[in-house]
Amino acid sequence: MGYWLCATIGAGASGQLILALDKSNLMSDTANNEVIVDRFGRRFDNLRVSLTAACNYACTYCVPNGKRLQAAAYELSAQEMIRAVTLLQQTTGISKVRITGGEPLLSPKFGDFLQGVMGLGLNDVALTTNGQLLPRWSDAIIASGMGRINISLDTLDADKFRDIARSGDLATVLNGIDRMLEGGLRVKVNMVPMRRVNESQIVPMLEYCRERDIELRFIELMNMGHLRSSNTYQQQFFSMDEILELISEHCTFSRTDAPFDSTAVRFEIVGGGYFGVIANESEPFCRTCTRLRLSSNGHLYGCLSNAKSHDIRPLLEQSDERAQSAMREVLGQALRDKQDLSFKGETTVMKFIGG
Repeated sequence: MGYWLCATIGAGASGQLILALDKSNLMSDTANNEVIVDRFGRRFDNLRVSLTAACNYACTYCVPNGKRLQAAAYELSAQEMIRAVTLLQQTTGISKVRITGGEPLLSPKFGDFLQGVMGLGLNDVALTTNGQLLPRWSDAIIASGMGRINISLDTLDADKFRDIARSGDLATVLNGIDRMLEGGLRVKVNMVPMRRVNESQIVPMLEYCRERDIELRFIELMNMGHLRSSNTYQQQFFSMDEILELISEHCTFSRTDAPFDSTAVRFEIVGGGYFGVIANESEPFCRTCTRLRLSSNGHLYGCLSNAKSHDIRPLLEQSDERAQSAMREVLGQALRDKQDLSFKGETTVMKFIGG
């Protein structure tokens, strides 16, 4: 494989052996209780699985022309995806999986994949959805034992909702949120604030979430896809400082701790409640990113800011030994795809790769 052992040999917090290798990467063999870590301490621990590239929305920040995204050619079956997750669990110690899309609840394999992934003994399985199809799937999600769900919602104004999503119904999403809360799931809401589009909704959204003990995550508009380096991106980008300034006019808050690999800067509100800002431009988090993405057609992406991908479909039909060996090679390449400092923008559309 062409890797060279460096001088650094030590033990991780869990007692796993950590070996430092060349090209700023650490390769691993989990059968020998080793892990993959790079020079920033990053490892792959958090897997995003895109069940389908198809979506029932056509959000303005995702697609340019109002056309809904369609399923990719040759999307993996539920069984193939479970096989892929199992291999990643075996070779890099993946402990967290987030089910994404496109819109994952639109996929006919959601039920089978949910049942399969919940049986893998992972530490955490979560879901990101736009919530439009939650009435169809809420009973299955609650019964599965899933503990967390993120729901994308950019406004509480029905007209603005249609303008941004270009589809769907706000009341259905709000009912879905209530159903998840009633079912005992921990709910987070994701909002993308945009100048002259929905920045007036920042405070109402925060109050809505505080009343329901929901943590709201503001996501800075990302320099991706059709927005990359465009005038629209420059005009609509609404920074973390601007978000915090608006909120400070209505409540007092202070910055609080977040996990090492968290993408969000987290704040605690005096009087109760939390919110976060995923500040990919204002405060980049690349140096602590542990995320790996599996697209619906079987490609691994090590970084949102790098269009390079690695096709693992051929590995899924190999024996465990051969597949694990090949997967370790792929994972070393994917780890080197990560940015060192900050998100640089990419033509890749997040919806295709399970943002």
